[in-house]
Amino acid sequence: MMNTDVLKTLLSIYKDAGDDEVISLAPHNRFEEKEKKVEIPSPSSEEKEKAKERVPVAPLISPQVAHDTAHQLASSAQSLKELKEALQAFEGCALKYTATNLVFGDGNPEARVMFIGEAPGADEDRQGLPFVGQSGQLLDKMLSTIGLTRENFYITNIIPWRPPGNRQPTPAEAEACLPFVQRHIDLVNPDFLILVGGTAAKTLLGGRDGIMRMRGTWKDYTTEAGKKIKIIAIFHPAYLLRSPGQKREVWLDLIKIKHSLIEAGMELRGL
Repeated sequence: MMNTDVLKTLLSIYKDAGDDEVISLAPHNRFEEKEKKVEIPSPSSEEKEKAKERVPVAPLISPQVAHDTAHQLASSAQSLKELKEALQAFEGCALKYTATNLVFGDGNPEARVMFIGEAPGADEDRQGLPFVGQSGQLLDKMLSTIGLTRENFYITNIIPWRPPGNRQPTPAEAEACLPFVQRHIDLVNPDFLILVGGTAAKTLLGGRDGIMRMRGTWKDYTTEAGKKIKIIAIFHPAYLLRSPGQKREVWLDLIKIKHSLIEAGMELRGL
């Protein structure tokens, strides 16, 4: 019988390879299949054509065309509903063709506080909502300690589709989706913007600094509509699950955020 450490190592290898879902509860002997030598007939030309029609293929679009198209679609959206429809019609991000669902946003769209994360994970992809998996549950617990719940904040991601294997989004993918994120901010119209993780921070604040240097400091951010709002970056909860020693730094950031919200007239529980 395998010991617990060996099993944990195997599960970790599967997870890193992108195998994060169980598709069968019973073991399957693949060697038996080889012994039976089941011959599978080759599909006909007609069947191949039908298969191509069933499986969507991402169109080849240059980064510049993708960005220009995104800007045009996003700027025409006059509501969150229209922005979601514009994203569903957008063809400039190949992640759309490997994801199960578009993950748009959650929480109170009229809130004064808006959170922006990186990209959906497996749980988010299945449910179509941001931050509902293990990382999202940790984030909700963190924010509840300073009186924030999804009733008084709004949350979304830089990328609305899950990258395969939960890999980090590429700069090109983030750049293609950026016009939608900027329009998302304009439509929610928050007073405070909190960036969750390095991808969100680099995409919206620019620069070469990592999240270690960018986190914990309020900065001024001007939206596409010309409104100046306060913006701050914090560690992503997925990073905290891997590095629990950094929870102290996040706690200090949360205290700073709560004090700023209280000074702006928000009534919060906790602390």
